[in-house]
Amino acid sequence: MNVAAPAWRRIADLEDLAKACVHQSLATSEATLAPECEISVTFCDDAAIQALNAEWRGKDQPTNVLSFPTPGALGRKPLLGDVIVAFETVAREAEEQGKLLRAHTAHMIAHGFLHLIGYDHETAAEAERMEALERKIATALGFPDPYAEDADGPAGGAN
Repeated sequence: MNVAAPAWRRIADLEDLAKACVHQSLATSEATLAPECEISVTFCDDAAIQALNAEWRGKDQPTNVLSFPTPGALGRKPLLGDVIVAFETVAREAEEQGKLLRAHTAHMIAHGFLHLIGYDHETAAEAERMEALERKIATALGFPDPYAEDADGPAGGAN
């Protein structure tokens, strides 16, 4: 785990939260990973994630989370990949959606992990399958449904 933006220190026990999210995401997804498989989680700011988003996705704007899976068969990768989470965007979304920053951060980590193991949300069916797992992960971690509707409409928006 790498905390590259000091603002992330507002979340107590961030490392424990990240580990719990990854472990619960793995358990809920029932993915089979290589023995001793590792994952990198970086907590950065909007400027850093915007640069990555521009370089790798051609989108010159910040986003909440990016995932970079390591190539190869899921069960044979010693490094699963990288999850990058941006503070300002996640904090703004949490406030706009009436969520606790800790809960929204957990959702972003789980969302990023699911991308690393092959889940996506390009089609309605893929999105439904991925969101169902995210709901189960959030519940197991003691957080509310990340896709529950608030007064302004559906929540979510993870990339």
